[in-house]
Amino acid sequence: MSRTYVAGVGMIPFATPRTAEPYDVMAPAAVRAALADAGVELADVQQAYAGYVYGDSTSGQRALYRVGTTGIPVVNVNNNCSTGSSALFLARQAVASGAADCVLAFGFEQMERGALAIKWPDRPSPFVDFMAIAEERNGASEAPFAAQLFGGAGAEYAERYGVAPETFAKVAVKARNHAANNPFAVFRDPVTVEQVLTSPQIFGPLTRLQCCPPTCGAAAAIIVSEEFARARGLRTTVAIAAQAMTTDGAATFDGSLMNLVGADMSRRAADQVYEAAGVAPGDVRVVELHDCFTANEILSYESLRLTPDGTAEKFIEDGDNTYGGAVVTNPSGGLLSKGHPLGATGLAQCAELSWQLRGEAGARQVDGASLALQHNIGLGGAAVVTLYERGDR
Repeated sequence: MSRTYVAGVGMIPFATPRTAEPYDVMAPAAVRAALADAGVELADVQQAYAGYVYGDSTSGQRALYRVGTTGIPVVNVNNNCSTGSSALFLARQAVASGAADCVLAFGFEQMERGALAIKWPDRPSPFVDFMAIAEERNGASEAPFAAQLFGGAGAEYAERYGVAPETFAKVAVKARNHAANNPFAVFRDPVTVEQVLTSPQIFGPLTRLQCCPPTCGAAAAIIVSEEFARARGLRTTVAIAAQAMTTDGAATFDGSLMNLVGADMSRRAADQVYEAAGVAPGDVRVVELHDCFTANEILSYESLRLTPDGTAEKFIEDGDNTYGGAVVTNPSGGLLSKGHPLGATGLAQCAELSWQLRGEAGARQVDGASLALQHNIGLGGAAVVTLYERGDR
């Protein structure tokens, strides 16, 4: 497998469903930005992987055709909230295997207002087994299904380790503080712990300000081989050092709500990445992780081995999750504040970490960042963990 590079990235400012443009306007804008950032033309791209969840089949073609029609393979990808990273995973595999030298991964989402809901109630849901376990533990609820799963996992963690509600709220406060410096983020105004805790209760420890908003947006990345980059004089500043995708294993359904929402799945992916790259979790100074709810950010600290099991509360209280601490988590503001357009999220994370390693993150810049970790999960399920390292130029 040959070495792969992120030659260019692009994204548009994320927006609420009420203010967003259609997907076939958003996605082409992100693709054009990534092509320009890389210094290549669409004609140079040999394959494309388009990630989205809410759209008809071949929406990826519709979006890309607004940029140009070059006849290349276009593969549409749908893996729930990990859709963008799944497209990136496939693009990286295509280049690393030698099947292509220049590949486009792009993701977009034109979301509806309100919480995520099951779109096809006339057939078995992929979440049947998940909700059966959640309802057995927590009872039936009218809360949105994702909030039931992640809120239940947060309640399990709090009970197991004696974590106070304020700890969860502090994650949301941190997200807003980071997003204040991100012009692409939806929510940039600061909030206090009190405001977070007194916002409407959703499920378990989760209040409304601890849940990511429905968001529209698009992001893209150009993945190239080393040979292609050097032949074209492209930047090789950001390399993909290792990447892993895992799906649910037996532990997912062992009765733990924490594993039900991907804690075990994420840990297995992270461990594969650390081993493949030959690095330790403590070597990483910046992380974009999947904070769809504050509860999942707390679980992810431990799944990614940024802090030992049961120590997330101390990790937060000591400020080790932000600037001046051990590792800056979600400098972009994360899903909680930047927003979470499902198909675009993983590629927006890629863009943020590429800017960090290139020293182009502005007021969000993490000093001395030479390794960057990306974590993106989708229920049902898939976890994608990617480690980027600073290249030579």
